[in-house]
Amino acid sequence: MAKKVTTYQFSKRFKKEYNKLPKEIQKTFDQKLQFILQDMFHPSLRVKRIQGTKTRWEGSVTMKYRFTFEFLENGLIFRAIGTHDILNRESQ
Repeated sequence: MAKKVTTYQFSKRFKKEYNKLPKEIQKTFDQKLQFILQDMFHPSLRVKRIQGTKTRWEGSVTMKYRFTFEFLENGLIFRAIGTHDILNRESQ
């Protein structure tokens, strides 16, 4: 698992959820994306595996908003973004 991410993509679900977020949260995620590209485990991202899963991970946009992703062979796929309750759906 590389610390530096070179490629990434967004799932259809992620794009849909992202577009529904408040503009301020979208802007904050865009800023956090730069951290992700430089250092996947930057402390402000609070990246960790989602409990009960083997391949799904979460990171923080803010204390209230999270994003989920999976590692691909060449990078990441962002799966979902929203309030903390998205983690309940992702762990099933």
